[in-house]
Formats: sequence, structure tokens, C-alpha cells
Amino acid sequence: MSERFLVVPVAHAVESAFGGETDGDSVLDAGGGEGERAERRGSVPILQYSREPNKYGDGTPRESSPFIHNTDDYKGTLYDGKNMALFEEEMDSNPMVSSLLSKLANYTNLTQGVREHEEADEDEGAKKKTVKSPQMGTFIGVYLPCLQNILGVILFLRMTWIVGTAGILESFIIVSMCCSCTMLTAISMSAIATNGVVPAGGSYYMISRSLGPEFGGAVGLCFYLGTTFAGAMYILGTIEIFLTYIVPSAAIFKAEEKALEAEAMLNNMRVYGTCCLTLMAVVVFVGVKYVNKLALVFLACVVLSILAIYAGVIKTIFEPPVFPVCLLGNRTLQNHGFDKCMKTEIIDNVTVTTKLWSLFCQGPELNASCHEYFNLNNVTEIQGIPGLTSGVISENMWGSYGPAGMMVEKALPAVPATDSSQDQYMPYVVNDITTFFTLLVGIYFPSVTGIMAGSNRSGDLRDAQRSIPIGTILAIATTTIIYLSCVVLFGACIDGVVLRDKFGDSVKGNLVIGTLSWPSPWVIVIGSFFSCCGAGLQSLTGAPRLLQAIARDGIVPFLEVFGHGKANGEPTWALLLTALICESGILIASLDAVAPILSMFFLMCYLFVNLACALQTLLRTPNWRPRFKYYHWALSFLGMSLCLALMFISSWYYALVAMLIAGCIYKYIEYRGAEKEWGDGIRGLSLNAARFALIRLEEAPPHTKNWRPQLLVLLNLDSELSVKHPRLLSFTTQLKAGKGLTIVGSVLEGTYLTRETEAKRAEQNIKSAMAAEKTKGFCHVVVSSNLRDGISHLVQSAGLGGMKHNSVLMAWPGNWRQSNDPQSWKSFIETVRETTAAHQALLVAKNVDSFPHQERLSEGTIDVWWIVHDGGLLMLLPFLLRQHKVWRKCKMRIFTVAQLDDNSIQMKKDLQMFLYHLRLNAEVEVVEMHDSDISAFTYEKTLVMEQRSQMLKQMQLSRTEREREIQSITDESRSSIRRKNQSGAHGSGVNNQNSQLDEDKQDEAQLIHDRNTASHAALNDKADATPERVHMTWTKEKFFSERNRNREPNANVAVRDLFNMKPEWESLNQSNVRCMHTAVKLNEVVVNKSQGAHLVLLNMPGPPRNRGGDENYMEFLEVMMEGLNRVLLVRGGGREVITIYS
Repeated sequence: MSERFLVVPVAHAVESAFGGETDGDSVLDAGGGEGERAERRGSVPILQYSREPNKYGDGTPRESSPFIHNTDDYKGTLYDGKNMALFEEEMDSNPMVSSLLSKLANYTNLTQGVREHEEADEDEGAKKKTVKSPQMGTFIGVYLPCLQNILGVILFLRMTWIVGTAGILESFIIVSMCCSCTMLTAISMSAIATNGVVPAGGSYYMISRSLGPEFGGAVGLCFYLGTTFAGAMYILGTIEIFLTYIVPSAAIFKAEEKALEAEAMLNNMRVYGTCCLTLMAVVVFVGVKYVNKLALVFLACVVLSILAIYAGVIKTIFEPPVFPVCLLGNRTLQNHGFDKCMKTEIIDNVTVTTKLWSLFCQGPELNASCHEYFNLNNVTEIQGIPGLTSGVISENMWGSYGPAGMMVEKALPAVPATDSSQDQYMPYVVNDITTFFTLLVGIYFPSVTGIMAGSNRSGDLRDAQRSIPIGTILAIATTTIIYLSCVVLFGACIDGVVLRDKFGDSVKGNLVIGTLSWPSPWVIVIGSFFSCCGAGLQSLTGAPRLLQAIARDGIVPFLEVFGHGKANGEPTWALLLTALICESGILIASLDAVAPILSMFFLMCYLFVNLACALQTLLRTPNWRPRFKYYHWALSFLGMSLCLALMFISSWYYALVAMLIAGCIYKYIEYRGAEKEWGDGIRGLSLNAARFALIRLEEAPPHTKNWRPQLLVLLNLDSELSVKHPRLLSFTTQLKAGKGLTIVGSVLEGTYLTRETEAKRAEQNIKSAMAAEKTKGFCHVVVSSNLRDGISHLVQSAGLGGMKHNSVLMAWPGNWRQSNDPQSWKSFIETVRETTAAHQALLVAKNVDSFPHQERLSEGTIDVWWIVHDGGLLMLLPFLLRQHKVWRKCKMRIFTVAQLDDNSIQMKKDLQMFLYHLRLNAEVEVVEMHDSDISAFTYEKTLVMEQRSQMLKQMQLSRTEREREIQSITDESRSSIRRKNQSGAHGSGVNNQNSQLDEDKQDEAQLIHDRNTASHAALNDKADATPERVHMTWTKEKFFSERNRNREPNANVAVRDLFNMKPEWESLNQSNVRCMHTAVKLNEVVVNKSQGAHLVLLNMPGPPRNRGGDENYMEFLEVMMEGLNRVLLVRGGGREVITIYS
């Protein structure tokens, strides 16, 4: 539930104190009706708490408070005069202290829960009354409701049986464990409840706001299920009292044989339970106010029943009640079909058989055939309630567990029968279920639940932060004393065989606890009946509202329909679902089977209350300032551990099922639920865990075995601030597979003050693109005065502590040749330099838009060209890519280059062995690149490159001067080529063929150069020049002719002659010529081997140290990648990233 505040009117006296009327509509409105707005208009606004769902439609919780952002109506009073002129511009968001105090003085919280619905029923269509301040104190508002909810059906129907079965000592342990659990939970709950206003919703609200929406939704639904099953348990208790102790003759199903009695009773429970549930649901639907008005009656029944028990205990000291119990041997008999505990009696000096005789014998005759055990043992009669001073406490000190069907026996001498096959048909008192310690814990625990009743009524309390801790803890202390004293007193007053008689068959079908009460057993019977009715009605009242609160929070999408109800807010649909779930509990039909189920759900709820308090205390959250000071994290952890232990003690399989349900709900909310930010403790825990982990990470760099690429992805945005290359994010996802760190960054040029909104919009666009491409990571948009500095800031400062990127991924600037602004490629080169200086790896993807998206690639290859050793990153990247489904079918091929003096065969063997030790499967091929002379084509390509560089240096001139300069360069180039052609025609005959080849290449170079110069001359006129106009293609014919030429025996002489005959080549930078030669030759072999590969990974050479040749560096890289579709240039970070060792 997002926290909201309503605006309600106050008296005109307060209005005049503010100096005039104020329009109440302008303050935050939580969505009330028109009638409310009409009445509020003209009143001074007072902020009051509302749990209405957010109605703005954005699903974002708005934390409204009486402190800030609610100042529209106070603009006339916030600032008057010039004393605060310095703060005048901030007054709209930061009110003056005087205004703040005025609001706090008038702040109150609305009465929560049913009272609002009652008013809607009574005043439908009329104006709402002004709600008075709640006036409930600790005793009425917290203590008595908790007492009423804690004391209930288990005390009246099962407490004596638990004491008789487990014995006084073990029962004492059971009660102590359960009460300690609730007391520790109450301490934690008191701390949470006094840490601010807790609206109706009680434990759900506290847990969800402390542990977050995932835990809150999971535990809230578990608490809802627990409350619903509690309703089923109370209804079953009501029917059990009705059919067993009040009107046994009302049973519809009746067993003809004793063995079928249990089944008939279950069917009766199902029929009557369904009818009772239907009746109660109708009562709740028609008017909850009647349930609340009867609450006092139900409470009186509970109190009177408890007093009757204590009065009966005191009376046993002087005059124990007469409830005789008949024993046959040491076996207890059901006292239903006979009135005298004797086999025969003498009437008029004649010995006649009794009704008891006919139960064990085949006829009333003295010589009739009787049951063997009946013949061997005598009948004795003992007092069922011997009294407090009888000393029976010593007999009841130890437990008496046994299987189902075991007879309830007293420690008396008896003669066993040889044949026991007919025992089940005899009127013995037997165990209806198998009993053991852990079962009793599960059955007993619901009798200590109900401690949340006070926190649920926080809106009705005069001082909730004082009343909730005192009332709840006092109620638990009182009920603990009652339970512990009952354990001792029941064991001291009632005989053991009567205690173990669950349904009172041995005392003529009386309620066992009723036999102890004074003045009559009917006090307890009637009191417990109405108490169970009231508890069932309250469960059916509270559970739908809890579900409605969860549904209105919007954290579980499929529950949203249950947030709606009648016009007055009554949760109709939630009530229907609650009734259906409750019916499933009633169909189980056994109180002993239903009790452990709701124990699980309540224990899970209490566990998370303790966890929430412990987390908040240990994390020392700034907002954690509870008024209740008597808490400690150790107590909360102890309570949490006790809850967990009790869950598995009660029923390990129910515990696992409850945890599975909570876990499924948690994951569902995490996956599909609405995003909520409630400032929960789990977020604080995550922050602390992250801080601890970051500090640990920073202590030492990661070992080579743990190294994985932690990526900083540099994105380009278009004019609409959308991502230009979303496939770069796809590639990131495929490379990372959700592991490690991914930071997606981008740079906007300008100042943050002027582009703040655009930066946020860009961040949202990037996050949307990341979600679409399933990229998990963080987004960081930087606004900087220029692109160059912004990228530098990202490279230097992205990440935190040890959680920093070690690799940078970016797209190749494909249109760098056409760009008017040289900063585009200069920024790229500076990024390369900075990543090298920062010892970070660099990955540059060419043609990234052609990279695969989500479609799986067919069988193909990922080719790795391992030219120089870069720390093994070239080997690691294909392995990581092949973990993803897109690249899984691709095979890995590794190419390395052998020089003239290398043993290529040995190189291949060594590389294969290296890959074997690296546990990598890849094909290995060694490519021989022998030293060859530099071709004329390379010279021409270098010449064109340097001429283009000269043109770029003239970009500072005016357009006319630039065109004139380009024309002069072009003319000079053409004349030089003509001179070269003429000089080449007078060459020696030996070199005629080579000269012809060179002329062909010169013509090709001339064509390429012409295209280049033409495109550059038209740069300003045709901004959309296509890359095909400027790419320097290396044709297949040229490749074969060049290879054949290089193999000629006189090639060196020819080239020297050619060089001597081309004087303009002498002016070329020889370093550029050698670099171009490397790029051309490497491109030849890569295109030859890997043109059909799905991805080619290449070593990326470093930029020149002399910045004057930066544009030449870009040309070298372009030539090296020419003719390849998908290329990933890889530059290592200066450290080993892959190892052969384990």
C-alpha cells in the first residue's frame, strides 16, 4: 500500500487561526468522492493517513507526508517579508519551519478498518460526518482484543487432552516454547509498530514495508491463508461442540458399528461446517458492523469461561465434582450405554445382569458367553475429578503416547486376554489418532496466535505507539500464565484417563474441561461455543480485508480483481475467495488435521516479523527509530530461530509446503509483480552485502581463474536520444550470459544543468533497449562539454571499488571517412589510448548491426586470428560466446601467422598442445606469411592515404579555398602518375611483363584515387555519400596477379627499378608504407581463410605514439578489415586472462 494522506475539514476556529479560508482541493487528494471534496472545499487542509491505492495510474508509490511537497495552499503564508529572501525560490518544495509545525500540530490519522464502511452504509448519498479522533486506550483497544483472539478453541477442546497425552512436564515445555515464540515476536512487532504509523493491514503492512514487496506479498498471502484456515478451524470447533456436547442427536450420519463412528462424525462435520460457513459468510457480507457489535459478547464468553475454570479448580479443594469413571481391569469404558459401573447387581435377593453386561456378553443371562477380557477382570469405579489435593499430579507428570486405536488405560493390575481381535468393537475409550510430541506442538500452537489483533487496530488507538507494545505484551503474559497454570491445574485435578479421553466419553459425553468448571459444565460448553462462533466470524471478517489490502497494493497482478468490492469498500470478491478456501479446510473435517496447517502459516509470518526487526536493527537504517526501546537483534534472531524450529517440529512436510508456497509467490512477485519502492530492509541488507563484497573485492585483483570480461559498453545515441546500435547490447548479452558486471554508458554533449531532462530520457531509452535485448546491468549517462572528455570520464570512473569494468566494448565508427568532423575518429583513437593506459581490454565490433540478435546461427565457425599474444583474451572470448544458444553450434578455429624462419609444423603442434591444456576445442591452422617486397599497389594506397591526410588538414580553410586546394592536389597527383606511366614505357625488355602488371595496378590505384578525391571534394555537397564510393577494394584479380608477381625470381630487381622510376614514392613516409603493407598482406590471408566465418576475431594493433598519424591508423585498420562482414577487434589489457592451471 503506497502511503497517502487525505484532506479533511476542521473547525472554523482552526481555520481562523490560519488567517482566512483555504482551498482544500489544492492539497494532495487521495481520490475521495465529490461529496468529500465539496465539504472539504473552504476548509483548512489537514493531512491524514489513507491506505487507498495509488490512483494516478503509473504504479509508482508516492510517499506523501505532512513535511514537504504539500504546500500549494500555504503559499500565502509560507513567505512574507524579506527576512527569508535567500530561500524564496525554494519555498515551494521546502516550507518554512513554522508551516511545518502548523501541519504537525493539526495532523491526525483516520480511523481504520470497518468503521469507514459502517459510515458509508449509514450515510449513503449524504455528506460524511467529520471523523472524531480515535479514543481507544490500551486496555480496550489492544489488551482485550488480543486476549480474545489468543484464548480460543484449542484451550476448550484440546488442552486437557494435550496435558493427559504429553504429561505435565512435556506440556509445560510445549506451552513454554510456543508462548516464548509469540512473546519474542511481540517484542519485535512492538519495535516495528512504534517505528511510525501502521495502518490496518497489521502484520502484512509491517513485513512488506520492512522486507520489501516480494517478502511482503509472500508472507502477506501466507498470513491470509493462515487466517482463513483459522476460520475453518473455529468453525470445525463450533460444530464439534454442537454435535458432541450440545445436541448429539442432531447428527445426520450415524454409525451402526463402532468402527465407523469416526467416518460418520467427519461427514457430519463437513455438512454442518459447510452450512455454518455459508451462514457466517452471509452475515459478514450483509453487515460487518453486527459482527463488531457482538465482539463484546464473544469476549465476555471467553472471560466467563476462564473464570469458571479457576472457580472449579478452587472448589475441588473442598468438594470435588462427582464424575465417576468406569474401568474394566485397567481399561477405561465409554459411559454411554450403561448407568451403573457393575457387571451384576442384586435386586430383591436376585442377581441380575446390568446394561454393562449386555455390552460385553451375547445375552443378559448369567451363563451367556462373554468377552474374554470381561470375564478375567473386574469392574472398578474411580473419580474422574479427584481434586487438587488428591495427589494425582504425580501420576500425570509423564506422557502416554500411542498409536491410533490404543486403549486409554490406568496404571492398575489387570489380567490380559489371549484374544484381542474383538477389542475394537467393545466400548473402550481409545486414541482416535496416533499421538507423538511433535504432533501436539502443531495442534497446540494455534492457541497462542492472535497477537496481531492490537496492531491491526492501530488506527483506532489514542496513542498507538504506546498502547500496542504494552497491550500486546501484557496480553501474551496473561495468556501464558493462564496456559501454564492450566497445564499444572488440569494435571493436578483431573485423572489421567479422563485427560486422555479427548471427547469425554468416559464422563457421559461431557466436555472434559467442563467437568472441572463451576457452577456447571454448561458454562464452558455454551461459552466455548459462542467464543468459537465469534472467532470464526472475525476470521471471515479480517481475512478478506487482508487480501484486499494485498490486492490494492498491486504487487501480485492476478489478485487485482480482489481489490474491488461493494460501493462502500466491502471486499466482496475477497470474501468469496476466503469462503472457498475456508471450505477446503472444512472438508478436511478434522480439527487436529487443520491446526498444524494454520500453524505453519502463522509461524512463517512471525518468523519474518522477527527477521524484519533484526535486519532493521543490525543495518541501523536512519529511519529505524522505534519508540519501544526494549528490543534487541539477538532476541529477534532467537524468535526467528524458534519459529523455524517449531515449523519443522510440528510437521516437516507442512513446513516445506508452506515454504514452497511462499517461495513461489516471492519469485512470481519478483518476476511479474509491480515495482514498488518501500525503503525495505532487504534493500538495506543488499546494500550492506554489496558494500562488504566491494571492500573485499578491492583488497586484491582477481586471480586469472576468476577473470571474466566486466564490460563498459559505449553506446551512440541518435538525435532522438535512441540507441543507434542495439545489436551491441545483444552481443553483450551473448558474451556475458547474465554473469559479471555490465555498465552501459553514453555521453551527451553540453552542460548538465541544461540537458538534465535529456540525460534522464536517454537513460530511460537505454534501459528500455537493455530490457528489449535482455541485457542485465547498469546504465550511466554522462553529460560533458565534449564527447572526448565524457568518454574519458566513463572509462576512468564507471563502476565502484573492486566492481569496476576491465573491458570496453564499442562499435567501429563506420562512417569516419565521410564525417566532416574529425573528432569522431579522434575520440575513437583517444579511447583506444586511454583503455591501454588504464590496462583495460578493448573490443571493437565492426558492422555490429549485422550481428545476430536472438536467432540461433547455423553451423559455422568463429575464426580467431592470433597474431600477437594479448593475454589470452582472443581464446577466452569465443569460449564465452559459445556458452550462449546463439553461437552454440559454431566451431572455433584458431589461425596464427608463421614467418619465414618459423617452423610452422612445430608451431601447430605446440598450439594444439596449448589448447589441450586450456581445455578448449578448436581447429588449429598455421598460415605462412613470407617476407615479400612492397607492391606498387601498396605504395599507391599509401600515397592516396597521405594525400587524403593533406586534404583533411585543410579542413580549417573556407569552402572555396578547400575546393581549390583539393583540385591542385588532384592535378598534381594525376600529372605525377602520367610521368610514371611514361617512364615505365621505356623500361627494359626483361621486365615488360611486370611493368604491364604495374601499369594495370597504377590504373587501378588511379581509379581509386579519383574516387577518393571526388568524394572528398563533394563532402559538403553530399552529406549522404555512400561508403561504396570511398572503400578501397582489393579485387580478386589484383590479389592473384600480385601473388604471381611476388613469386617471380627477379621481383626484387623489378621493384627496385620501379621504385627508382617513381620519384614521388620516395617522399612517402616509409613507416606508413610498411604499416600499409602489413595491413594489405594480413587482409589477403584473412579474407582468403575466413570470409565465410560467422565472426572473425583479430588482434587490434595499437595507435601510433605520434599523434600526427592518427588518421593513417584508422586507414590501416580499415584496410585490415576490408572484405569481412562481422569483425571483432580485440586489444588485451596487459594481463593474463586464461590459464592452463586448475
